[in-house]
Amino acid sequence: MRDSSRLTRRAALGLTAAALPVAAATPASAATAIGGERLARAGIQVGDAATLPKKLTARSWLIADHKTGEVLASYRAHQRLAPASTLKMLFADTVLGKFERTRTYRVTDADLADVPSGSSLVGVKPGITYSVHQLWQGVFLRSGNDAVHVLAHMNGGIAATVAEMQAKAKDLQALDTHVVSPDGFDHPGQVSSAYDLTLFARHGLHDDDFSAYCSTRTANFPAGGKKTFQIQNTDRLLSGAYGLRPYRGIIGVKNGYTSHAGNTFTGAATRDGRTLLVTVMHPANGGNEVYKETAALLDWGFGKGSSATAVGTLVDPLSEGGATASPTPSGKGAKGAPGATGAAASSSD
Repeated sequence: MRDSSRLTRRAALGLTAAALPVAAATPASAATAIGGERLARAGIQVGDAATLPKKLTARSWLIADHKTGEVLASYRAHQRLAPASTLKMLFADTVLGKFERTRTYRVTDADLADVPSGSSLVGVKPGITYSVHQLWQGVFLRSGNDAVHVLAHMNGGIAATVAEMQAKAKDLQALDTHVVSPDGFDHPGQVSSAYDLTLFARHGLHDDDFSAYCSTRTANFPAGGKKTFQIQNTDRLLSGAYGLRPYRGIIGVKNGYTSHAGNTFTGAATRDGRTLLVTVMHPANGGNEVYKETAALLDWGFGKGSSATAVGTLVDPLSEGGATASPTPSGKGAKGAPGATGAAASSSD
């Protein structure tokens, strides 16, 4: 069973927003960052900071218009941080179109041997045959690292898939991203940014299958033989779980958590024909906070931010005619936080 509200194809920790500095209008560097020079600055980038939600504790965040690519506001857009399972959006951007949904695959022990201990799992078992469609439901709904690894092995292996993901990130001009594993689990050196994650979501939502999977609330997953069990989407703005109400107009996209990355989330919502994208990385508190801050930014974007002057743009892929942009200048908002390359041992979901 699948609920698939679809888009048509191509269609600082512990501080309040009021207390965070708004960057001056003068350039911080002669170089131009990906998406515009303002996005390389450390402070909040917005026309009028007084209109922003008052309690934004995330270490990095960004809100943009899906159609135009205009960045309406941001904070440390290019700061390199551990992404957790939001990196699965890049995995899907890279691999989703490679296999027919109806193709089946019998899982082996070797396919699951390299799934990191402590991973979030959907429950893929050796000896059971799955369709590609079911494996992608496991990736998007349950953030199953087991499903990711099976698909990666189908794609030629973990190393080959990581190399393809890095090449895809380069094409998308997501130059803050360094891929070590396809599942987003914490590994030394694996980083991304609010800007890059938003690029991944925007690109993915141009694909009907990506849009359908990330908006699916529940599905039946094989348990062997003719048995199945229900899986539910871990995106709480979509499911309304853990005391949250489903966000009006929500269409996905992907959440994540590890003890190192904290909570990460990229969400998209549509109202009155307008779709906004928000990425929030590592708010001060766990649990529902990443969703609350995302919802607050979406509310702002559909309300007071509807007339905001753009502070930057989400660039187009090089393969689709996007103009080549320069990397973010070192030290201008792009540095990873201390420990950004350290490993952790908790689950990614």
